[in-house]
Amino acid sequence: MDDAGALRAELADHLLGVGALRETKWHKAFKAVPRHAFLPRFYRQLHTGDWERVTGADPDWLELVYADRVWVTQFDGDDTVTGGTPTCSSSMPTIMAIMLEALEVHNGQSVLEVGTGTGYNAALLCHAVGSGNVTTIDVDPNISRRARERLNTNGFHPTCVTGDGARGHPANAPYDRLLATCSVATIPPAWLDQTRAGGLVVTTLHRPIGAGLVRIVSNGDGTGEGRVLGEDGRFMPLRAHAIPTALAGAGDYDRRATTLRLNAVVDPASPFEFFAGIALPGVVAGRDWLAHSDGSWVHHRGSHVDQGGPRRLWDLAESAAADWHDLGEPRRQDFGVTITRTAQHLTLRDLHWHL
Repeated sequence: MDDAGALRAELADHLLGVGALRETKWHKAFKAVPRHAFLPRFYRQLHTGDWERVTGADPDWLELVYADRVWVTQFDGDDTVTGGTPTCSSSMPTIMAIMLEALEVHNGQSVLEVGTGTGYNAALLCHAVGSGNVTTIDVDPNISRRARERLNTNGFHPTCVTGDGARGHPANAPYDRLLATCSVATIPPAWLDQTRAGGLVVTTLHRPIGAGLVRIVSNGDGTGEGRVLGEDGRFMPLRAHAIPTALAGAGDYDRRATTLRLNAVVDPASPFEFFAGIALPGVVAGRDWLAHSDGSWVHHRGSHVDQGGPRRLWDLAESAAADWHDLGEPRRQDFGVTITRTAQHLTLRDLHWHL
């Protein structure tokens, strides 16, 4: 076995060992599909915050490729820049495995992948269910072209489309499964329109606080119901769904003591974080602050907070923590998702919140 083959096997066994993989077909796919063929170059962030380009000429390139890490491949939608806002990446293999398992796809079923990216995930799908059953779409023509070339070179021939993933690809519909390797603020109606009754849509909700994987069962009429998954998974948003960063404002503010830690509100590992996102829609977080585009803001200073603007965001966060406790401290997997023609909601028992 060559070095790349050994590293692939090691990665596949790692994913199996941590429980991200269960089905044999996905273990075989990760062992067989060469991730390095789809990552001839990528960027890693240095401790300084700068980005360093890594290519096949670097001695540690191959080992880095097969590390269980996300690798950025593009910034600001421009292949020529080094640094900025990441707009394309090869996702962390653990998250890829979790989503592929959640898809519950079987041989002969058709799959639409939204967000072709490097093409690596499309290749895994092709290995598992056959190229003829896979359609993949990306909004960036250069990304789509490169992915198609790399897929074809490595023996995979899915339908590769350049276009707005939010509109799906009706030409090959209906699909049995739809997998979005980008995140969305709400579920695009076209996805459920193009998924047959009983089919599954797996994606990530793009929420500044409390993002999470969801799996929705299509009713075949543009509506569906599903669950938030317990496993956390976060992707860069579908470009039309990106949320601008709001900066903390100036002016008058209040200062008071608090016992609620900022990490409890914003850390994905916190059991409260998902519910906090429900209570603080549109609120974005920084290292020590929260802010909303309406001008409301919080500076968290450990034992106390400063807050200003039209609303007192930390008061809302503390109230939400009390509500969460009264509800029995529900975890993300306790929440449902309901999609109708006119509204989309997160649900918890008889409670519901607009997405």
